[in-house]
Amino acid sequence: MFLFREDNVEVGIHWLPPGGGIDPGESPEECVRRELREETGWTDLEPRRLLCTWEHDFTHQGVPVRQHEHIYVTDGPHREPVTESPDAHWRWLPPQALATLGEPLWPPGLAELLAGPAAEPVHFGLLS
Repeated sequence: MFLFREDNVEVGIHWLPPGGGIDPGESPEECVRRELREETGWTDLEPRRLLCTWEHDFTHQGVPVRQHEHIYVTDGPHREPVTESPDAHWRWLPPQALATLGEPLWPPGLAELLAGPAAEPVHFGLLS
């Protein structure tokens, strides 16, 4: 699994897959393609299956936000991001290593979902 390590003033250090907000009129699948392109430079990956959804509250530039997340699974070669920012920290990790990161993984429960067999999407709801 390809993950970014983020150190956020509000929530501290955590790992998360590439992603971001859905633009007006954009579907979750279109957002996946755009965010992968913006954050990694990869243009050849397609969302394969919806793994889970969840919501969380945070503050962005002083504004409270409730984010609705859609986490998709896709397949692709292990490679470095093309458009990596100089302060980005990322890592390819096998699913079995996610439970032993020693730092929070977003969304909570992601390691368990990836360790199990493919199933219907899990809808976590609001998590803090």
